[in-house]
Formats: sequence, structure tokens, C-alpha cells
Amino acid sequence: MTQEIENTPAVGTFATLDLHPSVLAAITAVGYEEPSPIQTQSIPLIMAGHDMIGQAQTGTGKTAAFALPILSRIDAMRREAQVLVLAPTRELALQVATAFESFAAQMPSVNVVAIYGGAPMGPQLKAIRNGAQVIVATPGRLVDHLSRNGGLLSTIKFLVLDEADEMLKLGFMDDLEVIFNAMPDERQTVLFSATLPASIRGIAEKHLRNPQQVKIASKTQTVARIDQAHLMVHADQKVNAVLRLLEVEDFDAMIGFVRTKQATLDIAAALEAKGYKVAALNGDIAQNQRERVIESLKDGRLNIVIATDVAARGLDVPRITHVFNIDMPYDPESYVHRIGRTGRAGRDGRALLLVTPRERRMLQVIERVTGQKVAEILLPDAKVILQARIRRLTQDLAPRVKDTANQNAELLAHLTTELNCSAEDLALALLAKTTEGQAFTLDGVEREQPVLAPRGRDNRDRDDRGRGRGEGRNDRGEGRGDGAGRERRAPLALSEGKVRCRTALGIRDGVAARNLLGAILNEGGLSRDAIGRIQIRESFSLVELPEEGLERLLGKLKDTRVAGKALKLRRYRED
Repeated sequence: MTQEIENTPAVGTFATLDLHPSVLAAITAVGYEEPSPIQTQSIPLIMAGHDMIGQAQTGTGKTAAFALPILSRIDAMRREAQVLVLAPTRELALQVATAFESFAAQMPSVNVVAIYGGAPMGPQLKAIRNGAQVIVATPGRLVDHLSRNGGLLSTIKFLVLDEADEMLKLGFMDDLEVIFNAMPDERQTVLFSATLPASIRGIAEKHLRNPQQVKIASKTQTVARIDQAHLMVHADQKVNAVLRLLEVEDFDAMIGFVRTKQATLDIAAALEAKGYKVAALNGDIAQNQRERVIESLKDGRLNIVIATDVAARGLDVPRITHVFNIDMPYDPESYVHRIGRTGRAGRDGRALLLVTPRERRMLQVIERVTGQKVAEILLPDAKVILQARIRRLTQDLAPRVKDTANQNAELLAHLTTELNCSAEDLALALLAKTTEGQAFTLDGVEREQPVLAPRGRDNRDRDDRGRGRGEGRNDRGEGRGDGAGRERRAPLALSEGKVRCRTALGIRDGVAARNLLGAILNEGGLSRDAIGRIQIRESFSLVELPEEGLERLLGKLKDTRVAGKALKLRRYRED
């Protein structure tokens, strides 16, 4: 049976998909509002126990399409491996593991472990022995584990092959056969692949039982008049990147896209604090209020709207000159829909996209599907920002000088007499008032924070066997790595009222900023605003926490675990 969808919008909500209440609560907590087409079609099939073949591009939301129903069906009280997800690269394995942890946030008994080359085997083995129910693995490293423990996968009930075509391209066919033979025949198998060559169909015929097939077709073209650009940035630098880019972008009106309701509020608040006329738009906002926001954007009372995809559907405001993809869209179709909010009626438009390290592959998918390169830009430095501020001030004053010089001559004479000052002194005072809150010297402009290296100077091309040009580690864990360079980076300037705390968990443990943030929020009982920057390093991480009540907070967090490992936050003493 084949279900084919071509550019069909999602239908219904997650609440209609019969997911486990704890899974549904986690989805609601992170602000996801509506399932994507691949999720709408796949979740009911997986919930019903069918084997399935999903043909979909990277970035269509397929991780949630298999993670949500599988988490809804596992036995959380059984401390044994029940789910195996195979991924072609360590980057994708970490990404999938992080997604599972996020979706299982309300299921404290469920543990997830990422198994991949280039990391010590000891902690991976320990997590498996401790009963992690979900294993996300690269084939090569998993075969290494099987050579030491042949019964490792004997309790697996659910198998997912993610990006199966990429696994075969990387030469993992023999490893896959070893893994298949190590699992029970009575299991549910789900296969996702962007293409279905004969080799993939052969695997399906041999190892899947009467699979259902779901196909999400992609027919996407971008608008040629839209100037597209992207910036590589760490997730915890997004607000800083947005503020700095807005300083130099010459926009009339802008819509910024984020993934969650909470993000609309957080970003809008940060921009409002800097003096921008901005509003949030999300699914929790009443329809009449949404309409008022859109009308305000049309008539110039607002210049920026920060919105989720759902809230921005059908939005047509001719003033919009810029679209800012603050969060990466889930799929190329969403990207095109977003940037189509500008460049309308024959006008030119500009689309900006922030890309985090784990989203590099999604950027490549967008470029491939749309047939257009998304040019890379760098974060503007202090000198560029200063020049932009002076240019805006000049543009603002130029018409006023021409229109009001004679009209206000009498007032000028009165003020210089009343204040006993020269016209030059008065002009300086008025400039100080006009530019209040903005610096107009290099020393006064906040220096930029470090950003990622541009594409082409990173390790993005490496594959799970070390075939890439980057750090040289292969799937068996060999090679020199590049962690040392990351360890030497100096911490960012400390936020006011915060102290920096350290945990020994880092990139090599499969930990991302969202994992630490979620754990601290859930266990510490803090509001999001109470937590400052989170910096993830190779072998440790730094988190800014409120100085007031710190010891009490650390006491609450002493038994907290992240990615199956003890958090063990301690106050960080800088030398």
C-alpha cells in the first residue's frame, strides 16, 4: 500500500494522533503546534504496528515522525534496549538522540544513548548496561560493540533505518547485515530514505514485513528576486546575531520565523528592549489580536513581527522587505513559504537564515531542492555597525535640516541665550538626546562574539568512517580529533547577576544546549530568564545561573542526569 503526498499541508494536531500523554506533553512544552505531512501520515501507521518505508528528504520532520510513536509504544519501566535507530553519521546520530531526549522529557524512566565512533566506548557500554531503552547508533561503532557483546540487541522491539540510502553510499551494507542478524525477527522496522534505489528495495523485501509506504514529494522553486544569505552561528548566539544583523540591514518591515511559541516571545522581548517596534505572533494569540498585529505591520506602527510558521500562514504585507529565518525551517517547502513573504508583486526582497552546526546538512538540502545557493555572510564587526548607525542618523537628519532650519531659527536663538551656550554646544546636546542608548565610537560598540568558521573550513564533509576532509576520526574512534582547539576558547563575558557553573558533560557526551537548559528548568524550578548563556565545549560545558540562591539550586540539581549521565554542576572558578 502506498500513500503519496505532494506538497500537501499537514492536517489536524498532534492531539489527534493517539500519542502517549507524556509524549504529547513534551511536544506542547516545546511549543510545536502542528504535525508536518510526513508526521501526519507516518505516526498512525507506526502506532498501528506496521513496518513502513518513508520516502522523504532530510528536514521534513521525519525524526519526530518515528520518535513520537515509538516513544508512545515502548515500555518505559523495562530497563533494557527496546529501540534501535541507525544513522549514517555521528552528527545525525547525535541529532536524533537529542530529539528523542527532548520528546521523552516527561518520561523520566526513559534513557537514550548515542553510539558513534570517535568517542570512548566505556561510557557507551555503561549506558547500555544501565538499561537505556533507546540506542541511536552509527553502524560501524555498533558492530564494534556487537563483537564484544553478541546479545546486545536481543531485546530490540523497534528498528529505524534513518537515511538508509546514505548508509549504503558510505559502504555500510555488510555492517547492516550483521546488525539485522543480531536482532529478533519479531520486531517493527521503519525505513526512511530520500531515494529508493534497488539496493534499498532489496533491504525492504528481505527485512521488512508487508511494509506500508509513505512518500512526501518535493516540488519546490524559490522566488528569483529574493536575495538569500545565511550566517553560521552557535545556538546560544542567536539573539546576539539577530541584534547585530538588524543594525546593518536596511529594512522597511521584517518578519522573523522561529519554531516555538516561547521563542516568539523571547526574541520579541529582546528586540523591544533595544528599541525596535516589534510584536510576537503565535498560535496562542487570539485571532482578533493577530489581525491587529498584521494591521500594525501594514501601517508602520510595527516594523518587526516574530512568528511561528502556523501563525504566519497567508500573511501578505507589501511593506515586508526582509524575512529572517532565526530558526531553521523543518523542510525546504517551509523555507520557500517563509521567504515568499517578501519580494511580492515584483518587488525585491531579502531572506536571512541562521544555521547552527547540526543544521549544515539541512542548508545543503534547501540549496539542492531550490536549485539556488544561499550565500554566506559574516557577523558584522564593530566598525561596520558604527558606520551603519552613522548612516541611519545622517538619513534621518538630512530632510530635517532642509525643512526646519529657517522655521526654528527663532527657537535656536532663544535656546542658546537661555542656556548660555553656542549653537555647536546645543547641537551636541541634541545629538546626545537623539542617539541616547546607542554608541557612536568604536569603543562604545559592543564587540562581536565568536562565530563558526565559514563553510569550507570546517569538518562538515566527514562521514562516519572518517572519509571526509575534516578532523580525521573514523567510526572506530581513531584519529586526532579537534577538541583541543575548542577547549582553549575563553568563556564569554559573564551576564549581570549570574555566576558561571561547570559540568563535565560536553559535545563528546552527545550533550546540546537544549539538553542542559531543559534539565535545569525541569529540576531546578527556574524561569527561562533566570538562566544565562550556555556554552558547550568538547569535554565540558559552562552554564550561567543566578548568583542569588545558587547553593540551594545546585542542591536541587545534584541528582540530575542528562543524556544518561550525572550533570554534577559546580561553581566555575576562573584563574
